[in-house]
Amino acid sequence: MIGEPQKENDLFYTCSLIEYIARKTKNTKKVVVEKLGKENIKKIYKLAEVYHCENIEKVSDEFIAKTNIKTGTYDIISRCQYNVPTYWDIGKVYKRLIIMVNKDENKYVDTLIDVLSSWIIEKIDNYNSSMYYENPSYIYECYVSGKII
Repeated sequence: MIGEPQKENDLFYTCSLIEYIARKTKNTKKVVVEKLGKENIKKIYKLAEVYHCENIEKVSDEFIAKTNIKTGTYDIISRCQYNVPTYWDIGKVYKRLIIMVNKDENKYVDTLIDVLSSWIIEKIDNYNSSMYYENPSYIYECYVSGKII
């Protein structure tokens, strides 16, 4: 098989869309995950291949309106002193971590909710640090340890 498995690609898109929504609405991933709710996240994951063919701004606007996500004050972009990683870059970081936490693709949505609501996301969101581009195994070990090691 060439490329990654479809379920992993669907997870990547779901993570990237959540990152996009969080940036657009200036909310933490935890807030976005809570506002979207498990059912909408399951829908995004299930239909990721279809949504991926659409403009991500349009898809995000639909979910922001549907779930009434208000603009917050968590602006990670303006605080960044260096190049800002794309929402696709960060989506890939989250995807890798989620898969390392639980390889069962039937549990990807539950694991996504747990991971994106956890303490480590704030550390990854600090683009002035090196956390977001650290080795995936290191990020995983920090997550499991509950602290930066």
